[in-house]
Amino acid sequence: MPQSLTILPVHSDALWTIERGASPIVATAVHDGHAVRKELEGLYALSSNERLREEDPFTGFMCRDVPNRIVFHRSRFEVDINRSRDGAIYFTPEQAWGLKVWKDGLSSDDAKTSLRTHDDYYEVLLAFLKGIERWHGRFVVLDIHSYNHRRAGPGTAPTAQAKAPHINIGTSSIDRARWSYVLDVLKSHFRSFEIDGCRLDVRENIAFQGKGEQTRFIHEHFPRTGCAIAIEFKKFFMDEWTGEPDLEVLEKLRGIIASTVPLLEKALESRR
Repeated sequence: MPQSLTILPVHSDALWTIERGASPIVATAVHDGHAVRKELEGLYALSSNERLREEDPFTGFMCRDVPNRIVFHRSRFEVDINRSRDGAIYFTPEQAWGLKVWKDGLSSDDAKTSLRTHDDYYEVLLAFLKGIERWHGRFVVLDIHSYNHRRAGPGTAPTAQAKAPHINIGTSSIDRARWSYVLDVLKSHFRSFEIDGCRLDVRENIAFQGKGEQTRFIHEHFPRTGCAIAIEFKKFFMDEWTGEPDLEVLEKLRGIIASTVPLLEKALESRR
């Protein structure tokens, strides 16, 4: 494994990692985490590999070169930061792609502990972004995710390209009149790249519409100064059934995301 892909050490009890830089561009990877707290480990009906399939591994790696970063280290199967508080724990299969998450349910005390993490995350996120706003006036958050496209099984055909672009941009909560110039720069830049001889297919609101809690929260609290864009990468950079990454593709995606920073900074500066 190349040294640049080595996973950075994180304490086993870490909830998230934050890095602050001198830029108005922020990246988050809130579904990157796989860890769960010890008292929950024996309660899951799902194996570690089954949970991993619905998580977003390597998204923290992809955004490693963005100056401001937040990477969440706990599994979405402990608490899903990108869902509203009342839906942040998967109690039923309907909340979790039809999967039975818990052997015998989850106690109210365990649920309350998980929800405290949800509360704390959004308290920290608000303070973090207020600091970015104070320094720069406006900011862009790249809310990085990934999605499966071989749900029928490892040996079956993938979801048709028409329904599964390489990069899905979710914009449902964005004020387009205010932020279309940022979206246009980002989409045009992504579309300028090829991977394995294939031009990246970048479209809006096809596989997902960007209805996650984090983008909604940012636009609620920073309606004039914060543009949060949900970016879903199809898992063409890994085998979604084994978890094995394609190191070369991952490195390219990391470079592509890094290269958006100066372009987005310039776009924000042009509207001062």
